[in-house]
Amino acid sequence: MSKVRIASKAEVTQAGCRVYQVNGHTLALFTSEAGLYAIDNRCPHMGFPLDKGTVRNGILTCHWHHARFDLASGGAFDLFADDVTAYPVTVEGDDVWVDLSQQHDPRTYYQKRLRDGLEQELNLVIAKAIIALVDPTDPASGNEPFQIGLTFGSRYRAGGWAMGQTINTCMRNLLPHLNPADRPLALYQGLTAVARDTAGMPPRFAIDPLPGPTVDLKTLKTWFRQFVEVRDGEGAERCLATALQAGASSTQIADMLFAAATDHRYLTIGHVADFTNKALEALDQAGWEHAPLVLPSLIPAYVNGTRMEERNAWRHPVDLAAILEATFERIPAVLAQGQDRTASTPTLSSNLSILLGDDPQAIADLLVQLLAEGIEPAEVARMVSYAAARRIAHFHTSNEFGDWDTVLHTFTYANAIQHAVRRAPSLELLRGIFDAAMSVYLDRFLNIPAAPLPKVEPTSTPAELLLAEFPALLNKQQQVNEAGRLVAQYLANGGQPEKIIAVLGATLLREDQDFHTIQTVEAAVSQYRLLQDQPEAGHVLIAAARYLAAHAPTPRAQNQTYQIALRLHRGEKLFEG
Repeated sequence: MSKVRIASKAEVTQAGCRVYQVNGHTLALFTSEAGLYAIDNRCPHMGFPLDKGTVRNGILTCHWHHARFDLASGGAFDLFADDVTAYPVTVEGDDVWVDLSQQHDPRTYYQKRLRDGLEQELNLVIAKAIIALVDPTDPASGNEPFQIGLTFGSRYRAGGWAMGQTINTCMRNLLPHLNPADRPLALYQGLTAVARDTAGMPPRFAIDPLPGPTVDLKTLKTWFRQFVEVRDGEGAERCLATALQAGASSTQIADMLFAAATDHRYLTIGHVADFTNKALEALDQAGWEHAPLVLPSLIPAYVNGTRMEERNAWRHPVDLAAILEATFERIPAVLAQGQDRTASTPTLSSNLSILLGDDPQAIADLLVQLLAEGIEPAEVARMVSYAAARRIAHFHTSNEFGDWDTVLHTFTYANAIQHAVRRAPSLELLRGIFDAAMSVYLDRFLNIPAAPLPKVEPTSTPAELLLAEFPALLNKQQQVNEAGRLVAQYLANGGQPEKIIAVLGATLLREDQDFHTIQTVEAAVSQYRLLQDQPEAGHVLIAAARYLAAHAPTPRAQNQTYQIALRLHRGEKLFEG
């Protein structure tokens, strides 16, 4: 029975407020001239007892952070606090009864509160909504809050897709690899990044598709690339919107986007391709029905992108753009040559010395040779991605700290191109593999001197003990080489890669958000999944551990809000002790 007797009428009229424990509920019953009011005694903001507050003119004020509530409905006047639950009170004879039945649908309520938190950049509200909506044991339960953040970020940032959307997608991709307790925290980091990106920003206004008869997709692709070429965002967006309305498949849309993303070399140090890949991965999770809203948000990055063939490093002292253009002219004939050949795929290490070498022409010739031998483009892309990961694995701490980002950008670009080739292979997209290889080449000086891969010796230390050491290791600065060595030793001792990935994720999540570190770990996990049949696969986890260690520890302030929300969800009393 939801309706319970809590007191006599004479008892409650003797005091302005009394607290009752009823069926697991702690109720504050207030008496005023207007009547009797029962509310949950925990302030929804941070749990302070509301019976210690003050009532004036029907407004209850909590004295911890001065949140104000309508005593009758429980509605909050201050957006940083949730509404407090109010329960209907009736008086029957001398008995006071309170109806404890559910006053609203919790799921609908927390979906709305998540949107409220995103709109107002209220991290505590976002955290509480996620904790209420997500089942930590089921990664798929994160799809709903992820989708809310994805569509919100696409609609309310005129500048288009940015770091927040990428972080949100990275966190959704990591969910299956994390320990259950870390999954809501990952979504919290992703969604608060979206809220931060959109705070104070004007919304986007969608451009309608072309009216009239449907234009064929081949023509739309040509027009789209032409508009991007001349930096015409409106024209490009209208072509994309028209293709989506015409029913273009996800593969066709990816082909259109990546063709334009590789018309110029390594656009904006790889961010255009990486953001595009993340947007497509986001739609794979949230549903492609959101594509008309999400994908146009990429257009500003396309038309405003920095074209690296215009930069000195890509032209002097070696004209990499010229090498690439000459190579691209050979690709159609090379692919035709390779169609009838079925060479066995070389190991990741077999051509590594050339890919990490100092002869860009030799690198381009190697990739051409592999394609001519019939090696699948996705396999060639995998080799280049592995070479990019090795740049991080060999990054020496004698370099300037900011140069970690240089090798990171190459790695995330190569990862994006590899996924793009797997999704929508095309002649145009092959150029991205060569661009990634040239960026690996340009990063060569950051491996001089080169940090060696960790040498591990057989040890009797159980793998689980090594695993437990990793978080503590990153409580200290400059543990780059030690972190790489510990991961290598763990894997050599028969440790399960899934467990070290979960620990890498947990260690990442306890730090304050860092866009590039999140990118590194997520790309490394993605690459490990694609390389796990190769003996060299562990090297990408070593690279991730080294990058993570270089950027830890941080003040670890951002997650304090999440921990408060979690304690409130558990019913803990924050104000005691």
